[in-house]
Amino acid sequence: MPTAENHARPAPPVKVNDYDSFAEAYAEENAHGIANAYYERPAVLALAGDVAGRRVLDAGCGTGPLSAELRERGALVTGIDASAGMLALARQRLGDDVPLHVADLAGRLPFADGAFDDVVASLVLHYLEDWGPALAELRRVLRPGGRLIGSVDHPVVAYTHRDPRPDYSATTSYTFDWTLGGRSIPMRLWRRPLQAMTDAFTAAGFRLTALSEPQPDPTARELFPEEFADLSTTPCFLFFVLEAAER
Repeated sequence: MPTAENHARPAPPVKVNDYDSFAEAYAEENAHGIANAYYERPAVLALAGDVAGRRVLDAGCGTGPLSAELRERGALVTGIDASAGMLALARQRLGDDVPLHVADLAGRLPFADGAFDDVVASLVLHYLEDWGPALAELRRVLRPGGRLIGSVDHPVVAYTHRDPRPDYSATTSYTFDWTLGGRSIPMRLWRRPLQAMTDAFTAAGFRLTALSEPQPDPTARELFPEEFADLSTTPCFLFFVLEAAER
């Protein structure tokens, strides 16, 4: 006779990086938290400089706060993200005048060669094991001389703040639980040494023009005193500007 044990099914695998499931909580954190609103986003905008009239692809735009800032500065913005849930919130924020596309950086992008003057890739590349195809696509959609402005988790944090400490020379994944909106959310990122990053940039046809480790916006000191102290004394994100070389 069948038993409950006979009919038991294995639990489905835990889905990591499932932004559709926590898009609204992420939107709130991204809009107001110190790491995004007072550190990462201002740093990317500072590196981008004057974007008025420039065609800018926000690659991994999420719920659209960076796209909104770029548009306010006069950029002609297009956004892509792998999460339809995040893009639905971006549409509410941005209205209909910013084209938004569900697209995965690991695949072919729905744009012509040289369609953009700039690409911003804000905290997105570290979700990919292999940067090669994504960087090649971003290079393809940039005009010669165009810029890729990006940020990733700082390798110092990704490698040294883990126990046991991983091999710095290896590209490896790591998982953690992110507490957001009262939930524990499983995440998986990929870490790689700085040399692997710069090698990938060069192989894709980019020239590194800036590498930055900025300080947070000083206005955050009074709003988030403890977090400000940590963020201003411990590496968090690494920022870069790449120029698309002539083919």
